[in-house]
Amino acid sequence: MAEQSLTSGASIARTPAAATRPSLFRSARFQENFIRTVATLIATAGLVIVMFPVFWMLSTSLKSQLETFKMPPVWIPSRLHWENYVEALTFNPFALYARNTLYFTVMVVVAELVSNSFIAFGFARLRAPGRNALFLLVLATLMIPGEVTLIPQYVLFSTLNKLTPGFPWLNSFKPLIIPAWFGSAYLIFLLRQFYMSIPKEYDEAALIEGAGWLTIWSRIILPLSKPALGVVGIMSFIFHWNLYQGPLIYINDNSKFTLSLGLQMFRTPFGGTPWHWYMAASLAVIMPCIILFFVAQRYFIQGIVISGVKG
Repeated sequence: MAEQSLTSGASIARTPAAATRPSLFRSARFQENFIRTVATLIATAGLVIVMFPVFWMLSTSLKSQLETFKMPPVWIPSRLHWENYVEALTFNPFALYARNTLYFTVMVVVAELVSNSFIAFGFARLRAPGRNALFLLVLATLMIPGEVTLIPQYVLFSTLNKLTPGFPWLNSFKPLIIPAWFGSAYLIFLLRQFYMSIPKEYDEAALIEGAGWLTIWSRIILPLSKPALGVVGIMSFIFHWNLYQGPLIYINDNSKFTLSLGLQMFRTPFGGTPWHWYMAASLAVIMPCIILFFVAQRYFIQGIVISGVKG
């Protein structure tokens, strides 16, 4: 009897501890699921907020002109008017605008890839007195709004236009392309961070073999920096493809208009804007940027993570 009572007592003593383990496990599992559910709901809400304008653009682009002005708003068109895209893209010479935009964007992307990679290489790999102070000075320019330099830059190119009659600066893409060869503070910082993650033993080995710094930059650093260069290229392409202020200031000839300027041709000052065409043309304009981002998304994220730049 004593042994039986001791056995039953031991089993009773072990019962609460054993019973609490599943409950603790369920509680931790519940908390994990709860946090995951909340995070999913927040991400879904953010996705809905971000995609709402795109959905509204798509919906409006497929409406008739009458449905675009109905109140309350019509969310789903009664009939899909796919012909809006043909009419919108033939309303203005959008093929010409797209060619101008592609030329201007590609030239700027090439300029920023070469200039920023070269400048960042100097800050990351070369030693010189005052290098860090100069780099801080470059970063300080990020605090200067672009509107501050807008008028002085226009005065500069206007003066150059007068001094060089045979080489016009205004009403051309030169004021938009040539400044890109002098670097961008943010892109220099991004590439410098990436270059500093590359072991310097590569430089030392190349120097022992007799290579110069220019060879090290072009033959070693650039091939190892494809993710970061991809980030710079994607960011530069998307920004300049949608650029509106620069072409608005320097371009006057309709034959040199970019897509961003061509979209404004739909706007009428006293009402009557064909919003269904406007939205159709806007979706067609942003489509290359969307395709580029999704195609190169892996390289974009990889370059941002490796560079140590967090948004």
